[in-house]
Amino acid sequence: MKLSSVSVFFPCYNDAGTIPTMILRALEVLPAITDNYEVIVINDGSADDSGRVLDAIAARFEHVRIIHRAQPSGYGGVLRGGFAAAQKDWVFYTDGDAQYDVRELAQLADHVRDGVDMVNGYKIKRHDPLHRVIIGLAYQYFVKLAFSLVIRDVDCDFRLMRRSIFDHITLESTTGTITFELVKKIQDAGYTIVEVPVHHWYRQYGESQFFNFARVGRTLLALVNWWWRLVVKKEHLRNRPG
Repeated sequence: MKLSSVSVFFPCYNDAGTIPTMILRALEVLPAITDNYEVIVINDGSADDSGRVLDAIAARFEHVRIIHRAQPSGYGGVLRGGFAAAQKDWVFYTDGDAQYDVRELAQLADHVRDGVDMVNGYKIKRHDPLHRVIIGLAYQYFVKLAFSLVIRDVDCDFRLMRRSIFDHITLESTTGTITFELVKKIQDAGYTIVEVPVHHWYRQYGESQFFNFARVGRTLLALVNWWWRLVVKKEHLRNRPG
């Protein structure tokens, strides 16, 4: 059974070498899972040719919508912008660096049932330099323990969600902390999450925006603040919108 409608969203920051492939693969798979779809890309202040490439693609394909931002708004900021821009019943997002194959969105859609609110991918095997694999695993298990998260792969940004979720939860992060803020708030709001294995590939273009010591340090400090707010004070359970 096809989904009623789907918004595919890609954040883009200096992804000129990969974002065209991401968009074309989305346009390839979407007609198989829905008759009503859109592809949204937020160009988050890219300094490479992303803006020019995206405008050329949007001029050719009617289902593609581009939003340009003059300055980077951070990973959390751009995700929040994408979720707010989505107009369809279901929202899928993944990063614009092509480390995931958008065509595997079909596998997520296959697991949508009545009562399922989010289908979350988890990496079959992480293909990154060894230091990133080690840091990523340590970070993931620490976050899962600290925030009592039930999903196996917190930082797998390959997710299909009901758009109505965002009528009931409010996201605030402007950084990479949005990944566990999103999952924690969805989980604690009582939404049903199912998980699907997906492939992860080596980065072919550009550089990671997260894996440097300065950003990791800032993320750890922010993590402590979010732990206090979400686990100790449980602010999100007292201040639900709607």
